[in-house]
Amino acid sequence: MNYIRLTIEANESRQDILISLLSDIGATGFEQTENTLIAYFNEPDFDEATIRDIIGDTPYQWQKIAEQNWNALWESNFQPVIVSDFCAIRASFHEPISNVTYELIITPKMSFGTGHHATTYMMIEQMAALDFTGKKVFDFGTGTGILAILAEKLGAAHITATDIDEWSINNALENIQQNDCRHINLYQSAQVPEEIYDIGLANINKNVILQNLSALYNSTAGNGCILLSGLLLSDEEDIIMACEKQGLTVQNKEQRQNWLSLLVRKQAAL
Repeated sequence: MNYIRLTIEANESRQDILISLLSDIGATGFEQTENTLIAYFNEPDFDEATIRDIIGDTPYQWQKIAEQNWNALWESNFQPVIVSDFCAIRASFHEPISNVTYELIITPKMSFGTGHHATTYMMIEQMAALDFTGKKVFDFGTGTGILAILAEKLGAAHITATDIDEWSINNALENIQQNDCRHINLYQSAQVPEEIYDIGLANINKNVILQNLSALYNSTAGNGCILLSGLLLSDEEDIIMACEKQGLTVQNKEQRQNWLSLLVRKQAAL
């Protein structure tokens, strides 16, 4: 399969809005510089007319890239990420990183989730404050598998990780094996399974979260929690209102750049 590399001239504030909008129409990954946003699409999902409707008069260009070129493209741009002294994320071709509690080896290829983006970074920060020991975890939209892998390293007993995209599943499997994880059940799906989990992880986008919030609530144990991200600050009111209507209480909020992450908890039945 070929892929489309879309390059848009936009400042950082504009980029955050575009990432949300382009994710909704099938963009599978992004790269950001100070004045440029690069988005990647499966070739069949790329509709230039829809792109123009979204970005208006903003200058852009696109090019077709072959699947075999993707890994070299990521390797040339991917740098390690360090989240305080808690966690470091590097690719297999980087030198080991010391002075952190957890080191994850993530080779992203075509999947979202390396820690570079503010949403993944905040999810990792929030995970540092939760007790995963012996817990059952659901990672919805796993991407590279980064959050599922970290959950296992934090002591989770069982993790179910799903993604809608086949290449993400393949990439996550490679990363799970690379990190010697043994408690992650990985499969391709767009649905929330009808099981009960202590902790849910959903770093996707506003629309997908809202569409699946009821199912996420139903799959969460009493007094269990869900970490949400992939959200713009402008999404906050709608997301919090939907969570409260569903019976989820916001316990913590993190903000990074123009992005938001929420820890919400389900109250145990009396």
